[in-house]
This record gives sequence, C-alpha cells and structure tokens, in this order.
Amino acid sequence: MSDAAAAKDAFAMTDKVVIITGASKGIGKAIAEMMTHKGAKVVVSSRKQDAVDQVAKELNAQGGDAIGVAAHMGSTDDIDNLLAATVDKFGGVDVIVNNAATNPTFGPLLDADAAVFDKIMDVNVKGPMLLCQKAQPIMMERGGGSIVNISSIGGISPEPLLGVYSVSKSALISLTQVMAKEWGGANIRANAVCPGLIRTKFSQAIWTNDDLLQHTVKDQPLPRMAEPEEVAGLVTFLASDAGGYCTGGVYTVDGGHTV
Repeated sequence: MSDAAAAKDAFAMTDKVVIITGASKGIGKAIAEMMTHKGAKVVVSSRKQDAVDQVAKELNAQGGDAIGVAAHMGSTDDIDNLLAATVDKFGGVDVIVNNAATNPTFGPLLDADAAVFDKIMDVNVKGPMLLCQKAQPIMMERGGGSIVNISSIGGISPEPLLGVYSVSKSALISLTQVMAKEWGGANIRANAVCPGLIRTKFSQAIWTNDDLLQHTVKDQPLPRMAEPEEVAGLVTFLASDAGGYCTGGVYTVDGGHTV
C-alpha cells in the first residue's frame, strides 16, 4: 500500500462502534452522519426515543448501521442501559462522543441556585465520567478506543451570563485530561473539542438576530459562524486512526475567537 493510500485509510471508521450522546440534532447529529459515511456502526442517543429513532432511520437509509437508544445523561440507569444496548447490538464500543449537555439558566452567577448547579454538573460532567468509566473495560478488551468530549470555548474563557455552564465545560476539559493520563497505557485516547459559535438550537438567539450575529463575530479572524459539520470533521479525525497520537488535547473550533 502506498503512503497516500495508508493515510487515506487512517481516516476510515469502518466497523468501529460509536456512541454519540446528544445526537438527535445539531453537532451530535452531524457527527453521527459523518461517522456513518466513514463506515462506523453508530448508536444515536438523546433523551427522546422517537427523536433518536428518526436519526437512526435516516442513517440506515443512507446505507449505515445505526440504532437509537434514549438516555438522559443525568440518570445512571439510563447510562447503564445505553451501554448495555450498545454491547448487545454491536458487541462492544470503540468510540464515545460525549456531546449531550444542558444549560437551564442564563444570567449572572448570583442568580444561580444549587439545584441548577447540580443539574448542569450531573449532565455535563458526571454523566460523561460515568459512561466512560463503565465503557473503559470494554474498550480495553478491544485493544483501546477513543473518547471525544464536546466542551466549549466557555470552558477556556467563561462566556458572559453562562457562568455555571462555563464551569461545567472547564471541568469537562479537566476530566478529559485525567482520562488521557490514566488510560493512555490501555491505548484509550481522550480529547476535548471546544466549539465556538455554531448554528445550533443552543445559539439560535444569536444567529437569528443579524445585528447580534455580526457584533459577535466581527472581531474573529474568520468573521462568521460555523455549521455543525465543521465540528464533526475534527471529532471524526480524533476518533479515527488518523488521530492515533492525539490524546489529552484541547481543540477549538471557533473561527479564531479565542486567539
């Protein structure tokens, strides 16, 4: 095989079993679509069964091999069921993309109460930790794996009026690096991806207001917002063999916003 052919093959996801949380729309769905096209067996997960079934149906219609498993990342029972359903269908797991997140509050830190803090941390940090903890022995048996945690540029520098959310995303970056250090010897890699302004429901208030959108992006080196597919490309690289020497990394997809 030529060097060029070997490099091309390194980006393939053929027969890799991938769990993607928060995959019914936006960034998660774009990741599921791209990995399906690269040959992965995909488990589409989000809170509502009808939503994940619809995405899985679309992926299978495109020639993919996908199932939908509803799971709330704040529920240990749901996480157990997600992993069990994956193993039952596909025999194991090679890649986990922790994309599911919540932010039920918007405002100054002084207005955030303990219940809101707990809910955000449960879904955005504890859920990914538990899923990866439970999957780690399965990945080890298969010779290794890749974890990609979707953080945020708010995890690098707190976003205005998103204080607790930013704290959770910073914690997710730290969790990623702990996984990388502790599990590297088992050939399990862990990386964090930090999107900036992406066209998703989460950021809809910004991109549906043209004046606000232009104010937000005007000082970026790339003065525009991104599409979910532009995050999916980096995630797929990190999950594939092409990213085989990448672990513990924190990668921004933000048009240079954090520069």
